[in-house]
Amino acid sequence: MVKIVNRLIIVIALAAASRSFAVEEPSDIPAWLKPNVGEGEGQIAQVVLQRARALYLQKVRAGVVRNPCYFAMDATRPHDLGDGKLGPRFYVICEARRSFRAISAGHGGGRDLKGIADFPNGKRCAKNFGNALDSRLTAGGAYVTDETITSFKGYYRASAKQDAVLIRSFVQFDGEGETANARQREIGGHPAELLRNVCLRKDPHSSYADRDGYVPFGQLEEYANGRSNGCTSWSPSEAGQIIAMVKDAPTTLYIYPEAADIDAVAQTVKAGRSLSNAGLYWNASCLRDIGSPKFWSKETLGPVIAQYNKDHPAPPQRPPPICKGQ
Repeated sequence: MVKIVNRLIIVIALAAASRSFAVEEPSDIPAWLKPNVGEGEGQIAQVVLQRARALYLQKVRAGVVRNPCYFAMDATRPHDLGDGKLGPRFYVICEARRSFRAISAGHGGGRDLKGIADFPNGKRCAKNFGNALDSRLTAGGAYVTDETITSFKGYYRASAKQDAVLIRSFVQFDGEGETANARQREIGGHPAELLRNVCLRKDPHSSYADRDGYVPFGQLEEYANGRSNGCTSWSPSEAGQIIAMVKDAPTTLYIYPEAADIDAVAQTVKAGRSLSNAGLYWNASCLRDIGSPKFWSKETLGPVIAQYNKDHPAPPQRPPPICKGQ
């Protein structure tokens, strides 16, 4: 009886996953693109490409996007491969130019709500996914890029005698369905860089100085091999190119896996069945690492996080200290 129930659950999950996008046939993939389709390093899994293409073509037909390129991400693939090597799993596809590029991208780090809910992710592979507010998790599904917000973060020491300014751009994503709360979650794409150990330095001649003549000054940290708060983070060099591509020219981003994919894989693993025989996909290397994935829905996890934050309020935000020697 248990086996029958498990099979029914898998069938239901598979049906839900297949409904995400109607186009799942490989025959319409352009011939020049087919060598890039597969599960090897630098390739894109067939299901990820098919759904990304379907989303892009749908939005082109609707007049939502005109950009000749579109994006896809396979968050089931490994990220930090060790020895300073990052796994390519974010795809820039420009069919009119016959261009395909695979680069690295970070996934959401998740959180550990002590004694209540434990859903962190390691650097290499993501086990936990979700769309709950403040979960810091990646949510798979359909997105369209929107406005780019550029902001001043502060100064840092670029060399022994020269300082530089960190100006970071953030591309807002708008989602639909499970990802419809992307704007509320402040989900988007940005360079994987920030300032640590920030203090305030007197510099009244700076155009960024506050009314007291101070500017933030810190240590630049690039975390391309790290995790994010649920956003898509790229290396600074790659980010500059991607952000330039979508400036004033929105395009689509499809992130795999969605909730239905995750549930179907989890049930198939639990039943001891083969993913390929069940018509499912997950990167084999990461699946060995994580055992089984889990999706944390906003309906389930959202209230838990809200209560936790209420019970554990963050301390009042204090301004950075004055830099020593000022």
